[in-house]
Amino acid sequence: MQLPVSRRAFLNNTRDVMGACALASLLQKNALSSTGKTAKKPHYEARVKNVIWLFMHGGPSQVDLFDPKPELTRLAGKTLPESFGDVTTRRKVAKNPLLGPIRTFRPRGGSGLEISDFLPEIGKCADDLCVIRSMHGDSVNHPQSVYQMNTGSVLMGRPSVGSWIAYGLGSENEDLPAFVVLPDPKGGLKGGPPAWGSGFLPASYQGITMRSGASPILHLNPPGQLGLHEQRRTLNLVQELNRHHLAARDKDDELSARIAAYELAFRMQSAAPDLVDISDETTSTLQMYGVDQKKTHDFGSRCLLARRMIERGVRFVQVYSGDTNGWDAHNDVESNHSAMCAATDLPVAGLLRDLKQRGLWDETLVIWGGEFGRMPMSESGTGRDHNPWGYSVWLAGGGVHGGMAYGATDEVGLRAVEKPVHIRNFHATLLHLLGLDPKALSFYHNGLDERLIGPSDDIEIVSEILT
Repeated sequence: MQLPVSRRAFLNNTRDVMGACALASLLQKNALSSTGKTAKKPHYEARVKNVIWLFMHGGPSQVDLFDPKPELTRLAGKTLPESFGDVTTRRKVAKNPLLGPIRTFRPRGGSGLEISDFLPEIGKCADDLCVIRSMHGDSVNHPQSVYQMNTGSVLMGRPSVGSWIAYGLGSENEDLPAFVVLPDPKGGLKGGPPAWGSGFLPASYQGITMRSGASPILHLNPPGQLGLHEQRRTLNLVQELNRHHLAARDKDDELSARIAAYELAFRMQSAAPDLVDISDETTSTLQMYGVDQKKTHDFGSRCLLARRMIERGVRFVQVYSGDTNGWDAHNDVESNHSAMCAATDLPVAGLLRDLKQRGLWDETLVIWGGEFGRMPMSESGTGRDHNPWGYSVWLAGGGVHGGMAYGATDEVGLRAVEKPVHIRNFHATLLHLLGLDPKALSFYHNGLDERLIGPSDDIEIVSEILT
């Protein structure tokens, strides 16, 4: 076919086409986060098929929430004993007095799993939680730790876990993305959108951000005067120009992603509004998530949206709690964690209960945790500095034992010392639960078969936590 004008000239002269296709906000860096492809078979039988990752941005304190330390209480006010050796910290707090746990820990449920009074509602779900108390990473800084927790590397630009899973398993719903991110509406993730980017994977696998309300994606819907038939004809023409342009170029990843983005956006115009419209939820469900209360409305609404998404075939959903500061309790753990826990405790417990009552429990894995934990030493008297050397993350849902604590930090909660779980092994275990072989899931890039878990073959699945 001989086109009368170039693709670029056509689009330059018809800017309304972009608005008519309702893609202005979708074309984040020229790539929409979803594939629109059919689901792929896992490498072996999967224990779960969906993931909801509740990301507590800023670094929640393990010694104040999930890792009770009687010895830290006993040593409170004293300096860290020399037997612990040198400690790498961000703000030179190694010689500061130790700060005891802020709230009381109590045995919860039939399992007796100890959880702090900061989290009374999550405490009621103790028998469903598998708390890994021995997580550790490699950086004391937020951006690098956010990247490592999300991509396996402290360096920006690697594919995120959600992108790897979208690449490995595809989408269960051709009208919705495989990987969705629900950021904190107050803003500012340290490290920014590369935390859910696709890196060197095809651009169509990066995470797409959505929000609650009538407009989950800005400009998704076309102008009122444009009918569906007219929009389809316009889109067909744009796609024909795009494909003609692509044919003259060898493997233009961004243009291929844009072509896929146009098609998905057209289909999402009917699927997305229904997805975020919670008017069909019962009063009791809204109350379960705390949507009816001011302090829990925001996070509760996003937890509810996460459940609605996996119900409709979205494979991987990340829900962020915390703006630029979030759980980053440098000055006052009591004040910071009181506010953050009050906003999230009820919604998280509500999500777990709702997954059970809807029959989604066995097929869904819920993850709760931040990019690192906090130091046992004090900062500013009542705060704590960053601690990547030993912290807590918990899992719940299909494929994992509930009511258990795995691994341990030392007597004051400084370093992982018993059954330590590095982030790469945490990622390997996550892939394993989804039926993906961590060593086989790879993508050829710059002459190498790249993997989420990195080049090392020294990888261990944390099998003791699996059912």
